[in-house]
Amino acid sequence: MDGAGGPGEGPAPEALQSLSRRLQVQEKEMELVKAALAEALRLLRLHVPPTPLQDPGTPAPPRDSSPAVPPGLPPTCGPSLVSRGTQTETEAETEPSPGPPGLSNGPPAPQGGSEEPGGTQSEGGGSSSSGTGSPGPPGVLRLVQPPQRADTPRRNSSSSSSPSERPRQKLSRKAASSANLLLRSGSTESRGGKDPLSSPGGPGSRRSNYNLGISVKMFLRGRPITMYIPSGIRSLEELPSGPPPETLSLDWVYGYRGRDSRSNLFVLRSGEVVYFIACVVVLYRPEGGPGGPGGGGQRHYRGHTDCVRCLAVHPDGVRVASGQTAGVDKDGKPLQPVVHVWDSETLLKLQEIGLGAFERGVGALAFSVADQGAFLCVVDDSNEHMLSVWDCSRGTKLAEIKSTNDSVLAIGFSPRDSSCIVTSGKSHVHFWNWSGGAGLPGNGTLTRKQGVFGKYKKPKFIPCFVFLPDGDILTGDSEGNILTWGRSLSDSRTPGRGGAKETYGIVAQAHAHEGSIFALCLRRDGTVLSGGGRDRRLVQWGPGLVALREAEIPEHFGAVRAIAEGLGSELLVGTTKNALLRGDLAQGFSPVIQGHTDELWGLCTHPFQNRFLTCGHDRQLCLWDGEGHALAWSIDLKETGLCADFHPSGAVVAVGLNTGRWLVLDTETQEIVSDITDGNEQLSVVRYSPDGLYLAIGSHDNMIYIYSVSSDGAKSSRFGRCVGHSSFITHLDWSKDGSFIMSNSGDYEILYWDVVGGCKLLRNRYDSRDREWATYTCVLGFHVYGVWPDGSDGTDINSLCRSHNERVVAVADDFCKVHLFQYPCARAKAPSLVYGGHGSHVTSVRFTHDDSHLISLGGKDASIFQWRVLGAGSAGPAPATPSRTPSLSPASSLDV
Repeated sequence: MDGAGGPGEGPAPEALQSLSRRLQVQEKEMELVKAALAEALRLLRLHVPPTPLQDPGTPAPPRDSSPAVPPGLPPTCGPSLVSRGTQTETEAETEPSPGPPGLSNGPPAPQGGSEEPGGTQSEGGGSSSSGTGSPGPPGVLRLVQPPQRADTPRRNSSSSSSPSERPRQKLSRKAASSANLLLRSGSTESRGGKDPLSSPGGPGSRRSNYNLGISVKMFLRGRPITMYIPSGIRSLEELPSGPPPETLSLDWVYGYRGRDSRSNLFVLRSGEVVYFIACVVVLYRPEGGPGGPGGGGQRHYRGHTDCVRCLAVHPDGVRVASGQTAGVDKDGKPLQPVVHVWDSETLLKLQEIGLGAFERGVGALAFSVADQGAFLCVVDDSNEHMLSVWDCSRGTKLAEIKSTNDSVLAIGFSPRDSSCIVTSGKSHVHFWNWSGGAGLPGNGTLTRKQGVFGKYKKPKFIPCFVFLPDGDILTGDSEGNILTWGRSLSDSRTPGRGGAKETYGIVAQAHAHEGSIFALCLRRDGTVLSGGGRDRRLVQWGPGLVALREAEIPEHFGAVRAIAEGLGSELLVGTTKNALLRGDLAQGFSPVIQGHTDELWGLCTHPFQNRFLTCGHDRQLCLWDGEGHALAWSIDLKETGLCADFHPSGAVVAVGLNTGRWLVLDTETQEIVSDITDGNEQLSVVRYSPDGLYLAIGSHDNMIYIYSVSSDGAKSSRFGRCVGHSSFITHLDWSKDGSFIMSNSGDYEILYWDVVGGCKLLRNRYDSRDREWATYTCVLGFHVYGVWPDGSDGTDINSLCRSHNERVVAVADDFCKVHLFQYPCARAKAPSLVYGGHGSHVTSVRFTHDDSHLISLGGKDASIFQWRVLGAGSAGPAPATPSRTPSLSPASSLDV
């Protein structure tokens, strides 16, 4: 060991070089052997006579050097190449894999039918069940291997021929396999794709192989998914590439985040109402509102990358500060909370404050008033609830201090003195004195004085407060009391913290509500409005806390969350059930914005009107008017709704629940006309056939239940069951003739069913490659496999929808994004236009009947986005030669 030389010296490197040379020589020899075997295969094909088992009506193959090419294959792709591609797929899929077992409970193979290329039970990697059935299109690979008898078990293909034929078949298969090695040797990806578990991308990668004009294979979680190429496509190069020419523009946002947020409703100088939901800050102008840009409708600030949690409006009534929570991006990298200061007229961001300074999120914020909004105070959501003061024009931090370990619910500057800041929350009211430190970053100081309750009971929470013109402060608490706070000299029995000579004490108390007070609002006339939680009352208070007038919010809107004074005597009220009401105390209130309150999953669009229906975990079934941007009706399902679909007549709608029940409701009267239960597992998809004669229901018990339906859709009777999936049903689509179904499952299977013929599983999926589908919502299939990103774990795409004119595909992913692809999207790493705004996983997307709009649902954020489709052009199928866009819009990015 002591005599070992440096790098590159000694016997070891020489041995490696010698071994490398020997490997190169052996590879060349192997290439010669492969070429010889391929030539033997070609000659064997030319001289194989028809076997006794061949159909007597089938003519013998011509004895020339150019065998017939099956339909759909390039002219240069002969039968030998076909057998190479499909035979290899068969060998790869019959090896042991981490996929689930075969489909032992499926229907038997169709008698007299031919097997598909590859001979697998499903196109997903989870259900291989045949070994060496016909590995290619009918009429092609019969030249390589005699077909099976109709009555022969599928897994016993060797018994389908006489002993004298077996050696020849074995030699033929071996030659085909050798030809595979020869033709695949130049492609590293093809060699790696044979064994998904050892592929460089790892078990979570999404990789694809193109098998000589017959099929494309991709992998999800190491499982192979084979998709057969339609006969009309001669090359993948002729398919559309690049992002689509159509774009999306956010048209309307349904919902308001009142359920779990505060400081969420204000009125701007223009008369627009500003509030937020998900990652979007909405500027809403009620109909008939005077002046301002737009003249009505909504505008949207979309600069945030995660959910907005609080708002503050500058004293000028134009600038707005909005704080967001922390999150993660698509790659799992943390997104830091931040405050955006932006112009409400131009929707341009003016300042980004606190990037990297806050933890978890921005909980509360407020502009100073006495000095025309020069400063901004912020409380974050960290354990210590750090309180900081910022210079708005420079974006610099002037002072910071630990606030309290208890939650902080409200913050504000005194309108008379910017050195006084008040915070309130769990069991506390804190009065802060801020010295600016001559405006130098970090030189300011904050000192705290704690509000003393004295003889009054300390409430559990103090959610809100407001400053009075005389300098006193009103607080609303969880006991339903309004407390008046004023300055007083310190008492030796109840000293303020820090030994201060002056403290804040309670001057007066008034019992205002049953239950907590969630909101206080100082009106222009000097009166105060209070909003109750449990009693849902709005009360107007005069001087000395004398009640002047009150009104009650209807129960189905929830409790009062926020109050804002509009133009004139108009009031805007936000509620805990995510509704925004407009009105006054005399005339009452009516909703202008409504939304769901919990996670959303079910979505369907009306067959000939701009209406759509939603349902989710809040157990509400809602029909929305897409033109009037309003809720048409809503009913309580009593159970969680997960899926829905309109009958083609539009007269009824089917809704699937989480208990196995499904309902059919009259869309005009909202009456339940049918109530049926199939199994006890949740239902994930319901879909009417395009002619309205059948209804398919996909369940988590691995079955698809088929019902025949009356002409008006009101009556249903069990027609059959599609049994064969090895996991729960996720998506399904009907063929245009209403006879067949394509379905996906949780094991990434793609199965086809003959419904009219008795709900039979079509084992020869190759024959379904040219079938046309009335809708395309299955996330797995040749026409859409390009939407899957690299490294996908198979759950990254929640929903997919093809437009009715078959030009584009919309995709809802797990990373809060909506994608728009060209259709068909059958090229790996297909680029897309990407649109943000949702603050949670996007659960569903659907185009309206005329493709003018796209509807998308947020999951946990309970938001509904209505996107306008721009540049769609005339209706009709997509052109054969796609339009290519040279660049993406600023709101878009390539999906790589």
